[in-house]
Amino acid sequence: MPNDRPPPSQTMRVGAAILGNALEFYDFTVYAAFATWLAKAFFPAANPSTSLLLAVATFGVGFVVRPLGGILIGAYADRFGRRPAMTLTIWLMALGSGMIGLLPTYEQIGVLAPILLVFARLLQGFSAGGEMGPATTYLLESAPPHRKAFFGSWQLASQNMGSVISALVGLLLALLITPGATDSWGWRVPFLLGILIAPVGYYIRRNLDETMDAEEAHGSMGGVLSDVLANHWQKILLCILLISGATITQYFFLYTATYAINTLHYDQSWSMAASLAIAVSGMIFSLVGGALADKYGVKVIAVIPRLIVTLLLYPALHLVISSGSPLVLLIVAASLMAIHAMSSGAGIILIPMIFPSAVRTSGLSIAYALGVTIFGGTAQIVFTWIIAATGDKLSWVWYVIIMSVLSALATLAIRVPEMRSSEPQEAKPAAALAGASS
Repeated sequence: MPNDRPPPSQTMRVGAAILGNALEFYDFTVYAAFATWLAKAFFPAANPSTSLLLAVATFGVGFVVRPLGGILIGAYADRFGRRPAMTLTIWLMALGSGMIGLLPTYEQIGVLAPILLVFARLLQGFSAGGEMGPATTYLLESAPPHRKAFFGSWQLASQNMGSVISALVGLLLALLITPGATDSWGWRVPFLLGILIAPVGYYIRRNLDETMDAEEAHGSMGGVLSDVLANHWQKILLCILLISGATITQYFFLYTATYAINTLHYDQSWSMAASLAIAVSGMIFSLVGGALADKYGVKVIAVIPRLIVTLLLYPALHLVISSGSPLVLLIVAASLMAIHAMSSGAGIILIPMIFPSAVRTSGLSIAYALGVTIFGGTAQIVFTWIIAATGDKLSWVWYVIIMSVLSALATLAIRVPEMRSSEPQEAKPAAALAGASS
């Protein structure tokens, strides 16, 4: 049956991709913002630091299956199309979020509570691992040749958009209900709201055009994986190193709410306000980085702001601690995020640009999922452990600095080929894509 609906505009295509991605990352990052309350609900212990360490470890569990999600859903996107892959991840993330919002606590069902929490995080991690590759590839392939970096930078901007929503929910809860109510039931609200991503995400993505060229597709998912792992493993390794410093720095910012409450002893409203300021800054300056990358070159904008934020990080955090002011924390963190986001907004698009179309989503998904799992998934555990072990509120910053330098060196080593101009294909039914290259 012919498809009679008019093709969506370029703005609608990009809007659908980034909104769905923002909703996905809202669900995934809201856990970090509410780690303190999850620690009380699922990991009660005599020592609050032990409870928090277990909670952030469970946050890291979500990263364990990210490579699996990246590998399988990335290969699925390169075989059957970007659109069906993005739809699949929406439903998986909503299921994981709904589980967390409805789970009984440790006090109610004992050790089964943290076990089920871990399972929910695994679902979220699998989905997040598979979401990033298809969404970014779709943005890249939807872009005009002279605006590829700007379009691709919406990937990171939409992640920060999800963090903005997460921080707004947290701030509203802090203002509208008492700390006791948050401990009792308020922490469930952000996760229950996350269930909305399923119908909303499906609705906004179902009318997307398919940007994958069916004629270039491999005949099977196994063919996709065989190609990318056999012929492009060196690129994957360099991309993992590129991601290392960027993702550790990103989770340094996501850790701000926990750090403000547990280490600096600021109240909930200030910590959530700082998280909100960071997220807004990241959302805006990711796009600035993408626009600058189109004008001055992707590698230039990926490296220079990365080195600047690395140089500023220690003195800036020293100022925060010595001032004892939550307002200073908010201003400094938002300013550092602006510089970091410019670098990351350009760096994120560098990765799919170096892979050919037939394995673009798989190459990006595998590299990103492994980099984020190895370095991002362990970041909050490492931060918490370093502070507890040294008693120094600034000791953890050196880990961020070292990995940021490594990331900049890896970015310089990457060679960027000239990308062939690509326009979105006419929407193709799943059956036609499934038969491609058979």
